[in-house]
Amino acid sequence: MTLTQTFLGATAALALSAGAAMADPAIIFDLGGKFDKSFNESAFNGATRWAEETGGTFAEVELQSDAQREQALRRFAESGANPIVMAGFSFATPLTDIAGDYPDTKFVIIDAVVEAPNVKSVVFNEEQGSYLVGMLAAMASQTGTVSFVGGMDIPLIRKFACGYAEGAKSVNPDITVIANMTGTTPAAWNDPVKGTELTLAQKSQGSDVVFQAAGGTGVGVLQAAADNEMLGIGVDANQNYMHPGQVLTSMLKRVDVAVYDAFTAGEAVEPGVAALGVAEDGVGVAMDEFNAELITPEMTTAIETAQAGIADGSIAVHDYMSDESCPSLTF
Repeated sequence: MTLTQTFLGATAALALSAGAAMADPAIIFDLGGKFDKSFNESAFNGATRWAEETGGTFAEVELQSDAQREQALRRFAESGANPIVMAGFSFATPLTDIAGDYPDTKFVIIDAVVEAPNVKSVVFNEEQGSYLVGMLAAMASQTGTVSFVGGMDIPLIRKFACGYAEGAKSVNPDITVIANMTGTTPAAWNDPVKGTELTLAQKSQGSDVVFQAAGGTGVGVLQAAADNEMLGIGVDANQNYMHPGQVLTSMLKRVDVAVYDAFTAGEAVEPGVAALGVAEDGVGVAMDEFNAELITPEMTTAIETAQAGIADGSIAVHDYMSDESCPSLTF
C-alpha cells in the first residue's frame, strides 16, 4: 500500500493525505514520471517491493517542474517522513540548500553526491555496465556501426555513452560508434518522438544496434529499432520484455535495490557515499527468456570474463565524469 502525494499545480503546496503515518519513508520521482519504464519506474519498483514485503506504507510524488524540488523536500521533511529518497541528480542543489534545516531527517539521493551529516549519496559506475552492453552490441552488429541515444546532454549521460563505445571497441577496434543526445533541457527525458527520429537517422548512417539512456525518450528509441530491423538496448530497468527478440539486452542499474535498502534501513540510514558497480552487483546486463535467442554462448563467455576483470580491477573502464574526456568517442 502506498500513500500517494500529489501537487495541485506547479507552485501549489503539497497535499498530504489524511491518515499518513508521519514516520513513513517518502520518495520523490524525477521528471518523466514514475512509469517511464526506466529509471523512475525502477525506483518505484524498489519502494513497492519494500511495501509488499513489510506491509508498510510510503509517501510519493511525481514532479511536474524543477521548481517543485525544494518544495517537495521541505513538505515531506516537515510532515515527518523519514527517510526521504530522491531519484535523480537534479535534486543535488535543493538538497544541499535544505538538508541542514532538518538535521533529524535522513535523506537519500540517487545519482549525485551531497555532503551533509544526514545525507546518503548513492552513485553507480554506469560506465561499467555500459561497457558490457557495448561489447554485446559489437558482437551482434552485422554492419560494423552501432549507436547511442542519450537524453539530456549532461556528464552523467556522456558517462554511459563513453563506456558503451569503449566496450564496443574492446571487441572491434574498427567499429563506428554514433552518439546523439536528445536535448539540453529536462524535456529531453520525455520525448519519444525525438528518440524515434534520432534512431532512424542513426540507422541511415549504418547503425544496426542502438543503446538508449534517455528515460521516457528511450521508449521511442526501442520502438523505432524494433520497427526498423535494428536491435535495441534498454537501460536502468530490464526492458527486454518491451520488444521480445528485438532488444539485445538492457544495462541494469539497480536503482530499485538502492530504494529498497534505504526504506529498509529507515531512520537508521547511514550517511556517506555508496558507489555501486559490477563488483557490488550495482550494474550489469539483463539475460532472460526475451533475449535468449539473441545471446550466443560466445557472448555469454565474453561478458562473464569482462565482469570478472572489471570486478578484480584488471579491466579499468574510463569514467567520463572523472575528467570529462572520452577516449573512445567524439561527441
